[in-house]
Amino acid sequence: QVQLVESGGGLVQAGGSLRLSCAASGRTFTVYNLGWFRQPPGKEREFVAGISRSAGTNIRYADSVKGRFTISRDNARNTVYLQMDSLRPEDTAVYFCAASASPYTYVGVTRNDYANWGQGTQVTVSS
Repeated sequence: QVQLVESGGGLVQAGGSLRLSCAASGRTFTVYNLGWFRQPPGKEREFVAGISRSAGTNIRYADSVKGRFTISRDNARNTVYLQMDSLRPEDTAVYFCAASASPYTYVGVTRNDYANWGQGTQVTVSS
């Protein structure tokens, strides 16, 4: 089992940037495919970005964030990041980190693809 703790959320103006971090503890970090999801107010949780285990050679993004968000992982620090640039008010949500232990470099895009979740961090983008 892995424990995930997100940080880096906050209030930012439209067009600004934030970097979210998710620190993991427990099992060996490199065995996990990792993802970021978000849940806007009153809406379902949705996929944002994902990165595959080990070297992170496979990366996927939701269409709504392509070209603006960048996911990366630092295996030495047991941390996955989400760099968010050109933020928009519609990016306002609680952002969750997720992990799934797997021998495959598969990046899932649904909640069911991930067994472990952080508690979330709030991101608010003002217009």
